Amino acid sequence: MEKADTVRFDNYKVIKPEDLNHYGYLFGGKLLQWVDEFSWIAASIEFPNHSFVTLEMDKVEFRRSVRQGAILQFAIEKIYQGRASVKYQVKVFVKNDPAENHHEIFRTNVTFVSVDSNQKIRPIFTH
Repeated sequence: MEKADTVRFDNYKVIKPEDLNHYGYLFGGKLLQWVDEFSWIAASIEFPNHSFVTLEMDKVEFRRSVRQGAILQFAIEKIYQGRASVKYQVKVFVKNDPAENHHEIFRTNVTFVSVDSNQKIRPIFTH
């Protein structure tokens, strides 16, 4: 097990009406989609000559509801790199109102595996 060098990527998303569930709050599936997409982008930028597929997402716990108009910040940090896999910690913060502080609403670890064109595991080369 190799500890990764710290690399951080940030993304932002504004919550629109189409992102809401029938109660008027952010639909959890949308948040999971963005977490997967933004962490995949981080892996693809960091390792441009590799193709990645999602292997797993750790614990999924929504800590706070989010309404339309809120701005989400996705803070993505590489926490582990193995022979053919890479893991990112994703923290999601919300700012509902300009007078409020950011609140962490979600955190998970997402693991990706490098694959070749036949979907076979391929080692990650960093040189």
